[in-house]
Amino acid sequence: MSAKSIIISSALVAVAIVILGFCLKGGIDNFTNRDRVVTVRGLCEKEVPANKVTWPIVTKEVGNDLPAIYDKIQRTNAAIKNFLTSNGLSEQEISVNAPSVYDRTADRYNSQELSYRYQVTNVLVVTSSNVEQVRKLIEKQTELLKQGIAIVAGDYQYSTQYEYTDLNSIKPEMIAEATQNAREAADKFAADSHSSLGKIKTASQGQFSISDRDQYTPNIKTVRVVTSITYFLED
Repeated sequence: MSAKSIIISSALVAVAIVILGFCLKGGIDNFTNRDRVVTVRGLCEKEVPANKVTWPIVTKEVGNDLPAIYDKIQRTNAAIKNFLTSNGLSEQEISVNAPSVYDRTADRYNSQELSYRYQVTNVLVVTSSNVEQVRKLIEKQTELLKQGIAIVAGDYQYSTQYEYTDLNSIKPEMIAEATQNAREAADKFAADSHSSLGKIKTASQGQFSISDRDQYTPNIKTVRVVTSITYFLED
């Protein structure tokens, strides 16, 4: 082999070694950077009005004559229905549950003298998307007292329930806002650590939760979602 060929071969080997060195450095840097990540969470909360209400209207009757109690329940139900429909509700929004009968003589633990034998619980249920209208009627239900109808209150078994059922309509907007909040937190972390934000490594969306805003306004709901995102950090 001539001296010229040896020089060319040596030069090519040297160039190859330099290129290999750059490739190795890039690979090592890339491997190192993959370990530099930041995980942030983005929160989005939104207050929405309930769009469905379930209002149980409870009355109780007592006595010793079941047929007489039944007749009184029928009159009570008719009066309550008339009150509801005359104030804007439809028949389709009102349902009547089967009465619950408690025979006090069948209670072996009751040793007291009984002034009446039967206690009957009667429940009409209003289910409506017209939440505000129902809320007004709840405030006006004392008008039934004028007709001798006492509505039972304070029974947790028959509490008024408010729901929000249109979650799908606000999901995209809330996810976008939660993701943006996470991005802002990651940008701030990267700036404080003298780095720049890279691509997303992993991302997960938490479950949506719906709760009462507070115990005094169950008709106002708080919708909440948290996203968790991991970003690569770069120099």
